[in-house]
Amino acid sequence: MKREILKMGDPRLLERAKLVERHATPELKALVADMRETMIAARGAGLAAPQIGVGLRVVIFGFEHNERYPDAEPVPYTELINPVLTPLTTEMEEDWEGCLSVPGLRGQVPRFTRLRYTGFDPEGRPILREVSGFHARVVQHECDHLDGILYPMRMRDLRLFGYTDVLFPDADVIEE
Repeated sequence: MKREILKMGDPRLLERAKLVERHATPELKALVADMRETMIAARGAGLAAPQIGVGLRVVIFGFEHNERYPDAEPVPYTELINPVLTPLTTEMEEDWEGCLSVPGLRGQVPRFTRLRYTGFDPEGRPILREVSGFHARVVQHECDHLDGILYPMRMRDLRLFGYTDVLFPDADVIEE
């Protein structure tokens, strides 16, 4: 079932999500299915449970091609429960990000260029990956939602924050 995506300003987006205590439950499977349907309908690259008002440490992300990020390399579709991120470098890169909870806007956000993430799939099987590039950016963005952080809170220079259609007037970037 497609759910409503909360927008910046909703206090639920600023709360720290709770750990998922039990895997393979009908409730967890239904939540992940709703998140997937919601993300696809919104043409998103990822979605965190808090974005639909569920305060659990669950994120999904991935795509072959995403019209909101036409130059991004594919990211494997992943359902990640109770993620833990470990940077593998101190190197950071600034790049443009958008968010389904911050519609119509983009900003330059610094992110670690390489990281390891661990967690579980909805069945409780462990996931461990080392990633870089856009994949690493997406994981960091989605996991920030689990700690009540929206990407504008990470920005270093608000001059690099604005409406997508103004920042990229000639681009074929599809926005929410």
